[in-house]
Amino acid sequence: MLHYTTYILNQQTPWVTFVHGAGGSSAIWYKQIREFKKYFNVLLIDLRGHGKSKSPIYEKIKSYSFDVISDEVVDVLEHLKIKTSHFVGISLGTIVIREIAERYPEKIKSMIMGGAVMKLNLRGQLLMRLGVLLKSVLPYILLYKLFAFTIMPRKTHKESRNLFINEAKKLYQKEFKRWFTLVAEVNPLLALFRFKDSGIKTLYIMGDEDHMFLPSVRKIVQNHLSSKLVVIPNCGHVVNIEQPLEFNKKVLKFLKQN
Repeated sequence: MLHYTTYILNQQTPWVTFVHGAGGSSAIWYKQIREFKKYFNVLLIDLRGHGKSKSPIYEKIKSYSFDVISDEVVDVLEHLKIKTSHFVGISLGTIVIREIAERYPEKIKSMIMGGAVMKLNLRGQLLMRLGVLLKSVLPYILLYKLFAFTIMPRKTHKESRNLFINEAKKLYQKEFKRWFTLVAEVNPLLALFRFKDSGIKTLYIMGDEDHMFLPSVRKIVQNHLSSKLVVIPNCGHVVNIEQPLEFNKKVLKFLKQN
């Protein structure tokens, strides 16, 4: 089972489950825990191969898919007897959450999608193709740094960029390649998510400097009646790190309304 951490207020309090992105870990939520545990039971999960979810069992699994990864998150909820939860995700963690919504909608009260990845634009697709060609030649951390600087290029993005790079250094080379291959093939799944409204109350919370992913999210909220968008000024991709006070304020307001 995936490694997890809980902060329990009481058994009657609603749950909020946090899902990090590829290359990160539950450590990226350190600016949220103190505030959120005042009002909710909190569940932090390390996805397979990340953080403390480095069981030998994952070394034997060669192919990854988002349906399997989402099943592993649901397994943790089942183990803890959590019938339903709000979900908060960042970056690629939003894909995992959206996959859970597709197959286990009864598990999700609402979705908060920070720095949501709902489409790879032309630059992103070219970058992924280049990475596929070079992943067996270049050290994985160089590839990850290239992606981090492409997605989070500004000086103001330095803290979140460095955090993700430092977390990525804890991954194994094989683990990085598996996740990289998974992401390189994700576009058909994202096309489904863009087309289909989940019907679950969803808050997209994006930075106005998230040049790679914000445009596609703007289009989604125009077509999905269950979704709304909050754009945080002077902020890049990793909104919960770059603007934690504003992120916490907007997300807690949304959660209390739902």
